[in-house]
Amino acid sequence: MAHGQLTELVAGMRIPYGGDRYVTVGEDLAAAFSAGDRLFVVQDSGDLIHVPERVATQVTRSVDAALDAFTALRGVPRPRIRDFYRAFATHLEAAWDGVAAANADDVARAERLGRSTTRLVVSDRMRADMISGLREWAELIDAQLADPEHDLVARVGHGDWGVDVRSAPLGVVAFVFEGRPNVLVDAAGVLATGNAAVLRIGGDALGTAQAIVDGAITPALTACGLPAGALSLVPVRERSAGWALFSDPRLALAVVRGSGAAVMQLSSIARQTGVPVSAHGTGGAWIVAAGDAPLERLSGAVRWSLDRKVCNTVNVVVLPRSAADVLLPVVVAAADEAAAARGGEAARLHVADGSQEWVDAGEFDRLIDVARAEGVKREPRADVLPVTALGREWEWENTPELSLLVVDDVTAAADAFNEHSPQFIASLITTDPEAFADFRDRVNAPFVGDGFTRWVDGQYTLNQPELGLSNWERGRLLGRAAVLTGADLSTRRMYAHHDDPQQHR
Repeated sequence: MAHGQLTELVAGMRIPYGGDRYVTVGEDLAAAFSAGDRLFVVQDSGDLIHVPERVATQVTRSVDAALDAFTALRGVPRPRIRDFYRAFATHLEAAWDGVAAANADDVARAERLGRSTTRLVVSDRMRADMISGLREWAELIDAQLADPEHDLVARVGHGDWGVDVRSAPLGVVAFVFEGRPNVLVDAAGVLATGNAAVLRIGGDALGTAQAIVDGAITPALTACGLPAGALSLVPVRERSAGWALFSDPRLALAVVRGSGAAVMQLSSIARQTGVPVSAHGTGGAWIVAAGDAPLERLSGAVRWSLDRKVCNTVNVVVLPRSAADVLLPVVVAAADEAAAARGGEAARLHVADGSQEWVDAGEFDRLIDVARAEGVKREPRADVLPVTALGREWEWENTPELSLLVVDDVTAAADAFNEHSPQFIASLITTDPEAFADFRDRVNAPFVGDGFTRWVDGQYTLNQPELGLSNWERGRLLGRAAVLTGADLSTRRMYAHHDDPQQHR
């Protein structure tokens, strides 16, 4: 079998994938590919992934530095890691004007390109949350320092010999994040468990992220004597940087946040490289109302689950047939209230096929202003959605958008959730504890609540900035919560001690 290096592509060339299929190289890809570039084939889909040489080289350098940093971190006393979080918080506060200025440039650029900015814009609240999260990591390490055996998971004795099971760092963790500037603080949690991290943030937020690195992360690492590669940002805007990063077999873990096809593609690249993946894919929560749902509670749950568009925003509201005529106006009014709070005219409604009779027919003809990333559009207030499309996550800017479904009862609602949702967040509004217990056991969701859905957040819920959330769309998780934080990034080592020099089996 002959081996060689790929130096060119020819239009029409067949590239095999999946064992018995092939994809054909197009003219644009053939023209763009040069010697030194890399080509990856996604075995799940046949996508051809082109990584230019300069991007691959930059990513390789970042991983090299992270591997060196991981080795150096093994000998770093825990108090210095704690001090890093405090220094990061202090420098971030001092550098915030520069961060805000860089963010304004990023936002203006994104708007010119007609891209979403709802998660890109920094705010005083975001700054406060980022600083609070860093200080929470410092407090966690302080608490651990009081216990010299904090890394002891189990101790098994066998009389004259024994084994300690202890937690240990994973290694280099790679992150590909959507364009949210606060994710740099989330990712900093890896240092708490002795890991190093390489980050690739969405291109829209690169300027903001670089300002945080230059103004806060690098000075904090330097001040605490930590290696520069311990927490680094790939300074490349091209999407191919994420592909190159996840194709590096030296990674201990790949974490991807975002939604849709991009997450699945990145996950596939990592998996076929042999790198374990924690993927946060499709988002969107479901709220189910029972027939006895208190109107005020239902209204509040919908209103405060639509205050902004993120992954834990409510996406689908399910109502029982017996009370739909009473409950649906409450849901729509709460959604409209959320729209008004963002300066909008009304919420956008997608009515599942078969549920139209509970919505005024005029709503399907009425046109409203809908704020999209590319500008304001005139769209129908309501349209009909195939039931099979209930899993679609609505990505909105300032006009809240949700799907409505009417079913027989709560049991049917749970079945619909299990069949059509990304199996992420489910909430039931009811006064019946037994009904809630049954719903909780029936829905295949890692997050189940009885009110608003936006509680699903690592820092809000666990006082630890999250690295990502996982749904169960592609299977349940092994041995950890669906909130991934820096505290979770560990493996296990075993240490044996034998008293008897002749110990044997």
